[in-house]
Amino acid sequence: MLKADYQYYPLKFKRASGTSRGVLTQKDSWFIRIWDDKNPDVKGIGECSIISGLSSDDKPGYENKIKEICESIDDYWYYLEDGLTEWPSIYFGLETAFLDFQAKGSKVLFPSDFTNGKAQIPINGLVWMGDSGYMKEQIQQKLEDGFDCLKLKIGAIDFKEEINLLQSIRKDFGSDKIELRVDANGAFSPVDALKKLKVLSEFQIHSIEQPIKAGQWKEMADLCLASPLPIALDEELIGVHTLSLKKELLDAIKPQYIILKPSLLGGIRGSQEWIDLAEERNIPWWVTSALESNIGLNAIAQWTYTLNNSMPQGLGTGQIYSNNIVSPLFMHKGFLAYDICGKWEI
Repeated sequence: MLKADYQYYPLKFKRASGTSRGVLTQKDSWFIRIWDDKNPDVKGIGECSIISGLSSDDKPGYENKIKEICESIDDYWYYLEDGLTEWPSIYFGLETAFLDFQAKGSKVLFPSDFTNGKAQIPINGLVWMGDSGYMKEQIQQKLEDGFDCLKLKIGAIDFKEEINLLQSIRKDFGSDKIELRVDANGAFSPVDALKKLKVLSEFQIHSIEQPIKAGQWKEMADLCLASPLPIALDEELIGVHTLSLKKELLDAIKPQYIILKPSLLGGIRGSQEWIDLAEERNIPWWVTSALESNIGLNAIAQWTYTLNNSMPQGLGTGQIYSNNIVSPLFMHKGFLAYDICGKWEI
């Protein structure tokens, strides 16, 4: 007989991390474990975690829903089919816990050259918002760490200061040396967004994520059509659960890129639906973690490698917590890698 339990595990940021939605100091996470009572030593583990103010399932009853699932784990097929449509991050946790359970608790959910230590995943270096001095400090460190693709969070400090930062980077590093991505997290107004995008485009920016707040399909479609800078949808995809609505969104907005965060989009299954629809429309995509611990990041990274996407992925968040789970994952010169001799400490 299947059994399950869960554990709340708040993740602590080493340093308060800024976005246009505010400053993050902690991230709420819960680990689900699944096992067979005839073999209790073999447990599968998955992570359910939310970003306050962003996750569509950041609402009352979250932990009670996890408890309900654990108490009704024999009905797991119901939850893995349609029972968690409104709880995408819990779906991701349950989905990956079962994958680990099927893998006999090895944490190798998608065996590949990545998990064999023979291949690495290119990733972008994430630069958090802050004053210009702090952002410059982060940029310098990422360059020293060997990253050739940087993603800058923008929209929280003065736009002129952000432009000065981009100027200073481009003064020393051309687009042939460093790929720059920016993420506004919906910080721009539809009224002046196009003007700002034109200024940003002068710095050979690869793309901008979510320039205006989600839910403004007409305004976002107009931006995607007129912008000299490619636009990637991120928050826009959150809360869009049905296949028909996903099609409607992509056809209405026609973005240049979409970004997949499995714990925000209904797990691997939900993210794969977005990928399939995007590829039918020739819309490129990449995968990003949503600040999970190494438990969630491990599942996302292993799945991502199997997709054969050569673009830098957004999977470089494993070192931002003081209490992260020790794992075989490590970053090396702009790549995420898997140490086959590394140990899990859970």
